[in-house]
This record gives sequence, structure tokens and C-alpha cells, in this order.
Amino acid sequence: MSSLKNKNKNENGDDFTLVETLRPTRWDEYIGQKHIKDNVKILLRAAEERGHIPEHILFYGPPGLGKTTLAHLIAKETGRQMKITSGPAIEKIGDLASILTNLSPGDIVFIDEIHRLNKMVEEILYPAMESGVLDIIIGKGPSARTIQLDLPPFTLIAATTRVAMVSSPLRSRFSGGVFRLEFYSEDEISKIIRRSGKILETALEDDAVSEIAKRSRFTPRTANYFLKRVRDFAQVNPEGSRQGGTYGAGKKIISKETTRSALAMLAVDDIGLNSSDRKFLEILIEKFGGGPVGLKTIAAAMSEEEATIEEVIEPYLIQLGLLERTARGRVATKKAHEHLGFDFKEGQRKLL
Repeated sequence: MSSLKNKNKNENGDDFTLVETLRPTRWDEYIGQKHIKDNVKILLRAAEERGHIPEHILFYGPPGLGKTTLAHLIAKETGRQMKITSGPAIEKIGDLASILTNLSPGDIVFIDEIHRLNKMVEEILYPAMESGVLDIIIGKGPSARTIQLDLPPFTLIAATTRVAMVSSPLRSRFSGGVFRLEFYSEDEISKIIRRSGKILETALEDDAVSEIAKRSRFTPRTANYFLKRVRDFAQVNPEGSRQGGTYGAGKKIISKETTRSALAMLAVDDIGLNSSDRKFLEILIEKFGGGPVGLKTIAAAMSEEEATIEEVIEPYLIQLGLLERTARGRVATKKAHEHLGFDFKEGQRKLL
């Protein structure tokens, strides 16, 4: 059985997800986000030397940049157990009480998407984070009484994609720091792809790595997703691979052409736009003359939800300089016209 198959099996023979297989397990395996790694390392080392547990930490940023991975690494480096949950999963005060009262001293609690935490639960979390106590109200009306439970010392690590929706009182209690994860450079994405390729026993030409990296939206999760799909495509269409390389005789090396074909099947173009991105820009240019046009109007034209457009489609287009948000509405830039093959001369927007 190959090493990858061994990694994907637990004692009962059940398959682990490839996400867990590709997740870094040491600081030196975690590529990028140097400013966060340096700060967190100092925080952990200082706490260890004082004999204290690390202070509470909040990570925020777009999805797929490594917030959960950082939490796993902190647990690994400190040798602590980590209890994992999410904001929507903690529906009632009793759910939070169950988690916190069953902790051992020094445990880590990781709450993903903490901005979706119930406000009543959030109020109970304040004294738990600040004073290590849990205030629970039993009963209603004049007969109601408060029970205060002492909690074992713990570290809360939280992650969110919508930091503005995390209340100011909650943010202020992350005394260990509030850290924003940045998008990755193409070079960093290439290193991540090569590392993941070794774990998956998948060899790629340097040009093939570059093809995936430049379409990966500066996001490791997307890069690993594309790598797995390219691997699948190359397995089914082996004619695009050649023999040799550092993986030994008999191993196939995936070519640039195979990689491009695989990504074309996913409808991902040379700069990482997918079919939804292109449809958005095409409707904006063809139906509305490039804008400006309001969000509600373009959402109706696409038959898409406004939140999906605002949170999923638009951020990457803005980052690439293909879209502008103005007071009057959305506007497609000259770069967007050129990428899709439209003419932008003298304000005329017509298909070439």
C-alpha cells in the first residue's frame, strides 16, 4: 500500500479527507502569512516560559487562506487538545456550557465562523473568556437565579470571514491578537502546489505548476482543489504525461498541456475566472453597457442571489481590477473589456 493510502486510512480503515492529508502539521510546512506566524510563535513561547496558557486569538480573512490550519498548528505546537465547533452549531447557552465545562486545563476551543454566534450565547462567552467563569441563569421572572461555574483555564481561537460582524466587545476580548490573513503570492502558491503534489504522489512540470498557481485566485484551498482535479484528469488521460523525474522511473510527470486541458474542463480561464465570473462581466458589458448598474438589477439579470454576487463573485474581480464599485453601481473596467474581447475605445463598448 502506498504512503498516501496509509495516510488516508485510520485504524478502522475509514478514509480521511484529502483536506486533512494536505494540511500542514509543522510551522516550517506552513507557507506564507509570515507576519502572523512570527507573532503567534512569540505569543506561544512567551506563554510557555511563564507557565501560562496562550491568550485568546482571532483570525479573519477570506475563505481558504489557512485560518483553521493555524488553529491546528497552535494545538500541535503546544501539545494541547483542541475542541472544534462553529458559530451556527452553538445554538443555545447549554451547548456552550457543555463544551466549556468538559474541558481539561489548557485545552483549546476553536470556533469557526464566530460571527454567526447567537447573541445570547455571545454574552455568556464574555466572562468565560475574561474571568474563566460561566454565568448561567436558571428559571424566569422573580424566581430566576444565577449560578456561577468556574471553568478550567482554556484558550479560545476563533476564525471568521466577516470580522465586521463580530461585535466590538467580543473582538476586544481576544487579548492574544486579532490577525488578518492576506492573499498569497503566485510564488507561495507554487510552493504549496509542489508540497501537495509530493503528498499526493503527483509530479508536475514547472510550467504545469505555474498554470495552476496563476489561476488559483491567490488561495491555497483553490490551488489544492485544482491540483486534485488535474491529477484526476491526468490519470484518466495519461497521454499528456511523460516518464521520469524526481519521483523515480515509471512515474508520470503531468505536462502543461494536460494541466490546461483539465482546467479548461472546469471552465477556469487563464486568470482564474470561472463561468460565473465571466457571466457576470458579460451581462454587465452586453446588457448594461459596462455600467454603472445596481446590485439588485444585475442579480436579477443573472438569476443569482445578491449575497452570492457580493461575497463570492465580486471580490476577486475587484482584486484583479476588472470591476469597480461606485456610488452609482458596478462598472466593468477597460481591463475587463479587453479580457473578454470587447472594445473600449472612446467609451464605445462593442464586441470585436
